[in-house]
Parts: sequence; structure tokens; C-alpha cells
Amino acid sequence: MDAENVTRLRRVIGRLARLLNAAPVSENLTPTQASVLALVAHRAPIGMTELAEIEGLNPTMLSRVVAKLVDDGLARRLPNPNDQRAVQLEATDRGRVVHERIIAARTATVGQILDSLSPDVTDALRNALPALEALAEGLRTQKS
Repeated sequence: MDAENVTRLRRVIGRLARLLNAAPVSENLTPTQASVLALVAHRAPIGMTELAEIEGLNPTMLSRVVAKLVDDGLARRLPNPNDQRAVQLEATDRGRVVHERIIAARTATVGQILDSLSPDVTDALRNALPALEALAEGLRTQKS
């Protein structure tokens, strides 16, 4: 792919991410808080170091995000059985419900937009899914 199209792809992915991240506002969570909650809900128990690496957050910022999730009853700290100085996180039942509502809101939003597009565009998007998934996996493994 040429540089111009790579730039277009990068820009549209960034724009989509920003627009989709607006969905958690109704849950009184910032996009970062919603993202951390999603990771905790899917990968629990998960340690702070792993969370920081995945989210690209410094420990101070992550600590603030986690404190908000814990204070709001969305996550809880657990002792790390391998390191008594460290903690792990897991989502509470309430946290999982909030996370599911965020996913449902995002899915509904995207679904409504897709419903308003032409069948040719929705077919092209469906056909592009494997390539986009491969791109996401490539980006994930490159970060590791």
C-alpha cells in the first residue's frame, strides 16, 4: 500500500477510535477509564504492570484510573499470589454490567450508522474485517 493510503487508513482508524470512545460518557467514565474497565473485565485477574503496558499509561495515571473504578464499585483490588507487594484487579458484577452497557451502546451506534449506508459500503466493510483484524493483531504484536 502506498504512503498516501497508509496515512488515510491511519487517520480513519484514529477518527473511528475517538468517536467510539465517546460512548462511555453516559456511564460517567472517561475513555481511558472505560478502556481499563474493559481490560479488567476480559483479562481478570490482571496486574497493574500489564494494564499499564497495554494501555500505555504511566503508573501514576493508571493508579488514578484504577482508584476511580474501585471507588465507583466497578473493580476491586486483589492480592497478587506471586508478589505480596503487587495487586491484581478484577471487575465487580456492577463493573461487568457497566462494561456490557458500554459495548451495547457502541454496537448500537455502529449498527445505526451501518444501516444508513449503502449495501455496497456495508459489504466492503464486512469483506475488510479479516484484513483489519490482521492489522490490529500486527499492531498488538509489534508493541510487545
